Amino acid sequence: MTSHAPDQAPDQAKGIYQTRWATADDLTALKALMTQAIDDLQVGLLSPDQIVASHAIMGLDTQLIEDGTYLIAERDGIIAGCGGWSKRATLYGGDHSASLRNPQLLDPARDPAKIRAMYTSPHFARQGVGRLVLSECEKAAASNGFSAVELMATLSGQRLYAVAGYSPVEKVDAVANGITVPLVRMRKQL
Repeated sequence: MTSHAPDQAPDQAKGIYQTRWATADDLTALKALMTQAIDDLQVGLLSPDQIVASHAIMGLDTQLIEDGTYLIAERDGIIAGCGGWSKRATLYGGDHSASLRNPQLLDPARDPAKIRAMYTSPHFARQGVGRLVLSECEKAAASNGFSAVELMATLSGQRLYAVAGYSPVEKVDAVANGITVPLVRMRKQL
């Protein structure tokens, strides 16, 4: 377990977050946090119908937990946020979005690692949790030989990634239940 300070950047500030790799025992709590984050943090950016549709294309891919690449940030035993990195080709989507999943292993010499399923509890939003999880995932990907990372950003996450050095690659319209949800594929050199 690693301790980190919140607020601006992973290495700064007032309180302390601990990070650890998720296990199957965390699934129920992670799914609840993801549901709350999707429902609450996209208000004002997406329509109510788009928020509902987001649940069909977002969520937890348990392959990340099986691979040992899904991180949890906690404060006082409460999950504040989570996110992972992957050595597999899947860019986004949960267990329920099978058409988006591709378990093929990536080649670190040629492919970017994937940053996956980044969520912050609304109670901890804008307190440095996302930056912390993102930074730790980037370090883990780099230590596994990757020199670049990419992700699929929601509109609510796009600013975080831009501040962290990610550049937009393309805008994507994901469609679920006939509703279009705007996303942005972004990339960063490590």
